[in-house]
Amino acid sequence: MGDAFSDYLIDTINKGSLALMLSIGHRTRLFDILSTMPPSTVDEISKKAKLNQRYVKEWLGTMVTGKIIDYDSSNSKFNLPKEKAQFLTREDNLYNFSASMQWIPVLAQVEDKIIDCFHSGGGVPYSSYNRFHEVMAEESFQTVVTGLVDHILPLVPGLIDRLKDGINVLDIGCGRGKAVNILAKKFPNSMFVGYDVAEEAIKGATADSKTLNTCNTLFQVQNLLTVEPTKKFDFITAFDVIHDQIDPSRTLKFIFDSLNSSGVFLMQDILSSTDLAKNIDHPLGPFLYTISCMHCMSVSLSENGAGLGAMWGKEKALEMLRYAGFMGVEGNTLSHDFQNYYYTASKP
Repeated sequence: MGDAFSDYLIDTINKGSLALMLSIGHRTRLFDILSTMPPSTVDEISKKAKLNQRYVKEWLGTMVTGKIIDYDSSNSKFNLPKEKAQFLTREDNLYNFSASMQWIPVLAQVEDKIIDCFHSGGGVPYSSYNRFHEVMAEESFQTVVTGLVDHILPLVPGLIDRLKDGINVLDIGCGRGKAVNILAKKFPNSMFVGYDVAEEAIKGATADSKTLNTCNTLFQVQNLLTVEPTKKFDFITAFDVIHDQIDPSRTLKFIFDSLNSSGVFLMQDILSSTDLAKNIDHPLGPFLYTISCMHCMSVSLSENGAGLGAMWGKEKALEMLRYAGFMGVEGNTLSHDFQNYYYTASKP
């Protein structure tokens, strides 16, 4: 057992290192470039990518020893096979895991502050996470935007027809507004509003809306702890948001009170159980508990919030939705998204 555990830890430090370099491969677009090239030398890859040859060579060393990129020692050429590229590139992919690897360096930058919290309590504010909204927008694009029309919206019967006719929609914690802007472009008769506490995110969402030339969007910096519902909506969404809230119970009640009598709430959140024992074999368990501790829970606690965390679980989510007043609550899984539940709920 001792030797096996030692091997396990060696593998862990290798995989942690590999995650950092996969992130770099995404940010430098090396994976995108390699996917379009035949087997090539370091020099050819560097010139094509317009990157420093010495750094590319060392990065390729990680990719080869990490079993990501193939290497032919007879001609010193590197190759990214299509069956691997579909999990590492921006285009023609099944899922871009290299984009998700960015969470590791994003979280690592606040390690010292998290350690302070272990000693003194409290939390780390959103402002401490450099590139958070940029990375979150990429992640949301993969789990939400790509499956929005074909998979997510059909969870609500008749919703697509209603969107075509024209309804009022609110997205809570809209971030950079990727989902809102896509929907606004597709359903011009409906009005879409996005709320977020982060001014940086709202500026980005507004800029993207102008680029898309949509006139049926409104993005606002909004703190739901300090306002009461003033407008009714037919459809409200919250994608990967509720567990981060300072007061998630109040947020859910705000959503309930903001819905029309026939309105529907759709909530995406982490696929997990409230019971740790049921998460032991979760394929993403270590990662999800880590991101919860180092971000989701901590940003809430930084404002003296509930600190619910990403792993609040399905049981707790159903309990809180019902406590807020919702009826007909259902939790669904979708084929395009392996890490989230999709809850639908309505008023009595």
